[in-house]
Amino acid sequence: MDSTARAPLPSSLVLSLGGTIAMASQAGGQAGVAPRLTAADLVAAVPELAQEAVLELLDFRQVPGAWLEVEDITALAELLNTQAASGTAGFVITQGTDTLEETAYLLDLLYDGAAPVVVTGAMRNSQMAGADGPANLLAAVRTAVSAQARDLGVLVAFADELHAARHVQKVHSTSTAAFQSPGVGPIGHVVEGRPRFHFTLRRHAPLGLPMAHPAVVEVVEATLGSSGLLLNAATEHVDGLVIAAFGGGHVPRTWVERLGKLAARIPVVLTSRTGAGSVLARTYDFGPGSETDLFSRGLISGGGLEPRKARLLLLALLRVGADQTSIREAFETRG
Repeated sequence: MDSTARAPLPSSLVLSLGGTIAMASQAGGQAGVAPRLTAADLVAAVPELAQEAVLELLDFRQVPGAWLEVEDITALAELLNTQAASGTAGFVITQGTDTLEETAYLLDLLYDGAAPVVVTGAMRNSQMAGADGPANLLAAVRTAVSAQARDLGVLVAFADELHAARHVQKVHSTSTAAFQSPGVGPIGHVVEGRPRFHFTLRRHAPLGLPMAHPAVVEVVEATLGSSGLLLNAATEHVDGLVIAAFGGGHVPRTWVERLGKLAARIPVVLTSRTGAGSVLARTYDFGPGSETDLFSRGLISGGGLEPRKARLLLLALLRVGADQTSIREAFETRG
């Protein structure tokens, strides 16, 4: 037997959803770029991938990140669950960065496999100098087929950093280092072509599919002197609400009566608009609008979840049919 024979390459499924990484100039000389490149085009631009994995390619969507819907990501999660059960070693998802952090987190709530799922994209399209898509795709594939990445849930690979879906946020509109995990840092890095993990996170059980119950959840942000006019609209049009509060969980005192009435009817989750750190529980008690006051009125603590991810968790819970008690318990363990 030839002792120098290489082990067979692992398999990985690359799913393209569009976004900047797949954008190129439009036909007819029209200004600006649009999603035009296929998964095959993306892979062809990175010859090193042939040495890393046997790749199966799927053009799942071809849209800007801003056009993606919850239904798109639900369908993607269903596909990942099926493919993981059939033995695919890892998954790479390329998409637009506008909603990348939200896609990653929603998938993390719904994906039930152990095979790594790595989401990536690009800040510079393929025709710009220093396009970052090829390097990000290579790092994502290398992570997706790594045994060390198994059972870590959904990860984001960007600029050779690896982030947990639970913590990652887009913090810059144009920088190639746009993705960070405020207050926590990356879970790992890709070094000399291989992922190295610094710590792991406890993975929660998936919420389950299908998300069959229709629901509407919105975010309302507290701002200086806000009248809270959007709270009035929420009374009739939403099934759940997330409050992006000041600091440790505070709102204008003119909001509190309306929030108390809303919390008696629908789940209202209190988060911090700061993007890092947790809402508090009992530090401030200055009266109406303090976190102590708001929790006494029935609001649910979002813990350390930033508002957009708290919205996705609440939305997913409502859509799988969770009741108020289950929703509170979910936020206690995942927040």
